[in-house]
Amino acid sequence: MNKEKPKRTNSRAPVMAALAVAIFGVLAMLLVDHGPWSRPNVQAAEVANYKTTGEAARAVGAQVVPTAPKSEIEPAAPGPKPAQPANPQTP
Repeated sequence: MNKEKPKRTNSRAPVMAALAVAIFGVLAMLLVDHGPWSRPNVQAAEVANYKTTGEAARAVGAQVVPTAPKSEIEPAAPGPKPAQPANPQTP
């Protein structure tokens, strides 16, 4: 029987390939997010047609209503009631 340990290779190729892919991904992400073609187009309040979302919605005929308030009293939970505690505190 051969009791020698299997020979371990010290190849750094997989690590270098993963590092190259990671660096390429970060650089590509920075280029896409911050490239010269992705400048923000911010309009001043004087230039914009509507100052609020509500005004824009009403201008196209939408009805803007407030959200219904939540009930303060919660309904009873469906299902069986909880059992009595195993060790009730007694005086």
